Amino acid sequence: MKKLILLLSLFAFNAIAAPVNVNTADAKTISEALSGIGLKKAEAIVKYRTEKGPFKTAEDLTSVKGIGKKIVEKNKKDILLEGSPAAVAEPKKDNKSKDAAAAVEPKKESKSK
Repeated sequence: MKKLILLLSLFAFNAIAAPVNVNTADAKTISEALSGIGLKKAEAIVKYRTEKGPFKTAEDLTSVKGIGKKIVEKNKKDILLEGSPAAVAEPKKDNKSKDAAAAVEPKKESKSK
C-alpha cells in the first residue's frame, strides 16, 4: 500500500509541474519543472546562459554539458524561452525540395471570357 501511495504522489508531482522559462528561472525552479534535470544540470543551464546569453531555441540547451536531445524532447512542452513554449529548430530545407514541390504542383488555368 505504501508503494502505491508513493507511486501516485510521484505522478501527481509531475502532473502539477509548470512550464519554466529557462532564460529567467533560477536553478531550483528549472530542476523542479523539467524531467531528467536535477539541481546540478539546472545550475549548469543558469551558468551557461549567464556566460553565453539567452537560449534562442530549445535545442540550444544541448550545448550545456549533460543536456542531450532526449532530455530536450521529453521536456519541450515545458521549456519556455520568453512567454510561450520554446521554439524548436526545424530541419533546414534545401531549394531542391522546394523546386520539386513546385514542379509537381499543377498550374491553375486562368479563365478568360
